[in-house]
Amino acid sequence: MLTINSVRNGIVIDHIKAGHGIKIFNYLGLDNAEYSVALIMNAESKKCGKKDIIKIENNLELDLKVLGFIDPNITIDIIEDEQIKEKIKLKLPEKVENIIKCKNPRCITSVERDLAHVFYLTDEEHGEYRCLYCDETYRVSDM
Repeated sequence: MLTINSVRNGIVIDHIKAGHGIKIFNYLGLDNAEYSVALIMNAESKKCGKKDIIKIENNLELDLKVLGFIDPNITIDIIEDEQIKEKIKLKLPEKVENIIKCKNPRCITSVERDLAHVFYLTDEEHGEYRCLYCDETYRVSDM
């Protein structure tokens, strides 16, 4: 049996789609952390069968838009004195900037290097975004 202690003060990122925990772990740079971090992969879940969990014994500034874009089903628990102080449920953000790069070679972002890559959510059910400048489509599943 695997035992991971509870977090006294910090963050638990829960309900991550199985196999995607490493993406969030790497995005947050947790491999270089000076504090305790646990990445639990393929844990059993009553809701979704299998899930990943990240436990962080520290309080970090998290970009909820990016995390919601990576996996809109995750929940973030803020822990104080081993109790959940706040639970945050994420969703796909309506607009993302500089998270996705437009792949259309004729898009203005290919020429203007300092121009932000801006995408708007057009289909929440399928996780589809469109480039503000050229309407190139991007699906979250392509990530």
